[in-house]
Amino acid sequence: MSETVVAVDIGGTHARFAMAKVAGGRVLSLGEATTLHTAHHASFQSAWEAFARQEGGVPRSVAIAVAGPVRGEVIRFTNNPWLIRPALIGEKLHVDRYVLVNDFEAVGHAVAQADASYFERLSGPDEPLPATGTISIIGPGTGLGVAHIWRDGSDYRVQATEGGHIDFAPLDSIEDAILTRLRERHRRVSVERVVSGPGIVDIYETLAALEGRPVASLDDRTIWTMAMSGDDSLAAAAADRFCLSLGSVAGDLALAQGAGGVVIAGGLGLRIRDSLVRSGFPERFIAKGRFENLMASLPVKLITHPQPGLFGAAAAFARDYR
Repeated sequence: MSETVVAVDIGGTHARFAMAKVAGGRVLSLGEATTLHTAHHASFQSAWEAFARQEGGVPRSVAIAVAGPVRGEVIRFTNNPWLIRPALIGEKLHVDRYVLVNDFEAVGHAVAQADASYFERLSGPDEPLPATGTISIIGPGTGLGVAHIWRDGSDYRVQATEGGHIDFAPLDSIEDAILTRLRERHRRVSVERVVSGPGIVDIYETLAALEGRPVASLDDRTIWTMAMSGDDSLAAAAADRFCLSLGSVAGDLALAQGAGGVVIAGGLGLRIRDSLVRSGFPERFIAKGRFENLMASLPVKLITHPQPGLFGAAAAFARDYR
C-alpha cells in the first residue's frame, strides 16, 4: 500500500517541496516541485505552512534533506537564518513521522533508486552502474559533496563522507600555480577549493596571471556564465581546467572507495555536462598509473534527475518506514 509524504530539500537560498508516493522501501512517484525563497520566510515552519496552504493541506509525514550536517540539537544554515531543532519537527510541523538527512546523503539515495534513464554516460564503458559493490558519488556545487553507496544486489546502504576535504594534488605546472595562489590564503588546500563552483575564480585569475593579463575581479557565477557562452576564451579555459581537476579527483575517490562505477551529481555537474564530455575529464579520470586499465573499465555517469534532493529525501523516508 502506498503512502504520500512531503519531500523537502532546503538549501541556503531556496527550499523546495513536493509530494511523493512511496511503498515497499522505494519512491513510486514525485510530484511537481514548489520552490520558495528562504529570504521570504522567517523560518522553516513558516515556509512549511505557506506550502501547506498552497496545497490545501499536507500529509502527516515528511522527508527533509538539508544542506549541512544533521547531527546535534540545532541545525543551522550557512546562507539563511533558519534554525531546525530535530526534536521539535513533529510538534512544529504537525507530523507523525519524519526523516532528516544531509542533502548529499539524499543524492546517494537518488542514485540508488532513480531509473536508469536518469543517468547519462560521461566516460568508460556504456553499461549500467553495477548492481553490486560500491558506487562513488561526487557533486560539485557551492562545495564538493562526496558519498558512496554499497549495493548487494537487492538492497543498498548510503554513506555520506567529507571526501571534498582531502588534499588537492596538482598534476602539472598550471595546477602547481593554482595551488601556490590558494596557499597564500589557506594553510591547507583541499580539493573543494578547486573543484567547486567558487573554485573557478582562482582558476580564472591564475590563468590570467600566467598570461600577464589584467582582469576585473569577477564572481564565480559571472565567470561560469562567460565560460558556458563561449564568448570569453580565458573563462572557457578555466572551465576546461576545472573539468580536468574534477576528473582527477573523481578518479582518486573511486580508487580510495573501491568503486565499480562513479556518478557525477550536483547542479553544476548538470550545467557543465557538455564541457565534461569535450574536456580532458575522461583522460584525467583514468590517469592513475598502474591502475589505468582498471579505471578505464569503470562506467562514469551524470545523474540528470531534475530534483535529486527531493527524490532522495523521499527515498530515505521510504527505506526507514518500509
